[in-house]
Amino acid sequence: MKELGWGQRRQKAVAEYRKRTQFHVSSGSVGALAIGALGVVFGDIGTSPLYAIDQIFFGSADIGRTPENVLGAISLAIWTITVVVAIKYALLVLRADNDGEGGVFALYGLLHRFKNEGRRVLLWSLMLGAGLLFGDGMITPAISVLSAVEGLEVATPAFSPYVVPITVILLTALFAVQYKGTAGIGVVFGPLLLVWFVVIATLGLFAIAQQPGILAAFDPSYGTSFLMRAGPRGSLLILSAMMLVVTGGEAMYADLGHFGARPIRISWFAVVFPSLLLNYLGQGAYLLSGASVEGGKLFYNLVPQPLLVPLVVLATLATIVASQALISAAFSLVSQAVGLGLFPRLNVRHTHQERSGQIYIPFINWALYAGCVALVLVFRSSAGLAAAYGLAVAGVMVITSAAMFVVARRFWQWNATQTALVWGALITVNGALLAASSLKFLEGGFIPLGIGVASFVVMATWRWGRKATFAAYEARSTMTMADVVELHRGGVNFIERNALVLAPTQVRHLTDRAPMLVSCYGTATASCRATSFLSRSSTRRFPTFTRTAVV
Repeated sequence: MKELGWGQRRQKAVAEYRKRTQFHVSSGSVGALAIGALGVVFGDIGTSPLYAIDQIFFGSADIGRTPENVLGAISLAIWTITVVVAIKYALLVLRADNDGEGGVFALYGLLHRFKNEGRRVLLWSLMLGAGLLFGDGMITPAISVLSAVEGLEVATPAFSPYVVPITVILLTALFAVQYKGTAGIGVVFGPLLLVWFVVIATLGLFAIAQQPGILAAFDPSYGTSFLMRAGPRGSLLILSAMMLVVTGGEAMYADLGHFGARPIRISWFAVVFPSLLLNYLGQGAYLLSGASVEGGKLFYNLVPQPLLVPLVVLATLATIVASQALISAAFSLVSQAVGLGLFPRLNVRHTHQERSGQIYIPFINWALYAGCVALVLVFRSSAGLAAAYGLAVAGVMVITSAAMFVVARRFWQWNATQTALVWGALITVNGALLAASSLKFLEGGFIPLGIGVASFVVMATWRWGRKATFAAYEARSTMTMADVVELHRGGVNFIERNALVLAPTQVRHLTDRAPMLVSCYGTATASCRATSFLSRSSTRRFPTFTRTAVV
């Protein structure tokens, strides 16, 4: 068969991609899926207000709380979440599904057909990105639950010795119910997160009403001026804190196979996005008021004292849900890696009758649990874990943006100028966040990076082993069809009938060779099995096995 040229291959790939994306429709009610997506997809980014802004004014950046700095910080938070999550992920990246699946391995599957066109480095980068997400999947549950439980210290310092034990107990309960699947979990988690987003939006609105001047933060010039005043090192520290604002945004794409693009977008633009903006504005309004911030926990200072303990309980439940986003993403990533031949086969359990993307993998579940508990016991505070958080996510975002550059050109057929303007700008933004997050490497950022590199080595080794094994089988000398016929005639039972011979090239003569693995069992009179490899076949009248033949 004549090999297709580059243009023909591209047209074929685009046609296949459009066919898949055009007819992929999520099963089930869109409304129910949107509520479920709230609990499974957006828990991580939805609980970022608990600690993100704290890192600017009370963390490593330690910026003075002047009105200009407050407006600048909130302006950066607003536009970072708008550009990176709302525009990049919600509007653009969610379009790049591979048979309904998302995540870095979906991009790997889309781009693998272009591996001979100088894309191999990008494919290897996507494998590294998947490894980084595994590392992020361990840190997210640890920092989310720990940051919420620490709210008890704001209520009363007497709870301080019990923060870590309570966190470990809650993490144990979370991972113990994963076998129920995202559909079963989403039924509970979705409404709970809906309550959470309504509450944080209400807290933000109340604070904004007291200090409406914070609305000036929608002007991006406050953000740029803030970075310029901070200087090079200060700017990097501020941007590393901004990375915490958008962590969890990558779960949108990674969890695409669980819910579909439309329910995820509805949840984001109708509930999550406005709630986050209102709460960040509310935190800025509280700082503008000049009121003291007890315990360096800005979020909890928005809450009236009588409601503090109930909100700590709600926040704790919400952060347990937040952990679900990356856990579900890890299951999807491993399942896709196994399907692509990049990871050893594991026990994959499907938890939904209609959605094949909803799965549970026991080995990955308990491996993540062990990592989470170890991180909590080592760092013992959300402030300590914040130093290890963000670097892996920033790396994944840069790799995703680079891969989307190719997807836009090859599949969406964007012209070079359009692609460069959109994805060039997004790569620049993500690159700046990655550079800023690299400051955390020695403070704990090496942990998710180390996990990512270890996962990458496993995948690369498995891929190499599979290719070497296949090459070894192909290198074996093969039998001619005459040898096969003679072997078959020597069987105990022989009936002449048509045989279907699977071979890379057509088999027309007895002297032709076919790639065939022949396994003989027992003695010379025992039955034999011939199993052919791959491909285009021809049918010819040859004698063949009875009963034990596999052709």
